[in-house]
Amino acid sequence: MKLELTKPIVFFDLETTGLNIASDRIVEISLLKVYPDGREESVTKRVKPGIPISDEASAIHGISNEDVKDEPVFSQIADQIISIIEGSDLAGYNSNKFDIPLLAEELLRADREYDLKKSNFIDVQTIFFKKEQRTLSAAYKFFCDKELEDAHSAKGDTSATFEILKSQMERYDDLPVNVAELSEFTSQTNNVDFAGRIVMNENGVEVFNFGKHKGKSVEEVLKKDLGYYGWMMDSDFPKYTKKVLTALRLRGMNTR
Repeated sequence: MKLELTKPIVFFDLETTGLNIASDRIVEISLLKVYPDGREESVTKRVKPGIPISDEASAIHGISNEDVKDEPVFSQIADQIISIIEGSDLAGYNSNKFDIPLLAEELLRADREYDLKKSNFIDVQTIFFKKEQRTLSAAYKFFCDKELEDAHSAKGDTSATFEILKSQMERYDDLPVNVAELSEFTSQTNNVDFAGRIVMNENGVEVFNFGKHKGKSVEEVLKKDLGYYGWMMDSDFPKYTKKVLTALRLRGMNTR
């Protein structure tokens, strides 16, 4: 593989109860850890989510409530997950928009303060969309000339994502081989929180990325409209977004 690794990189994929980052839960997680010397380690875990799996989600990944009723809850495997990703960069397919934000939520629910932002993130889907604009199964066929037989299983999607990235690195000579530079290439927004509700503008200021205050400085809004902070904290925003919001509020209070 042409990608230059100075530390391990963990490819991962989640199967979940649904698509809401703030409220849905993991039912399966698969991680493929690739070391700079080429060694690979793979771990796949099913998880009892604590809430029902939607029929729509089960129809996609094939995991039912019965399948996970005797599995551990996420808090019971959280330390193992952290031990795998600790000191590693992270990669996935559509991971910047979904898998990483949802994993961050699960870690917070499990009372684990692991900082995912210590890692570089590579989103293989972004490379594909920028270069070809297709789906995961089409990407696997296009880059690897294979049919993705076990699509929508966490392990199958994780392995396919790793194979696709290797093929992308061979196909596109202009792709960065440095993980940090490739992470920047696959980053579509300068998110401050994982869900992209708060972003960094061109001047390096944290601004809201939604609603009536879109584009406005978070600190300035909270100084003038403290009720907005209360509304966000009481609403169905991701826990990590609320954590970032609180940190910015406290920073603003300390600089008055």
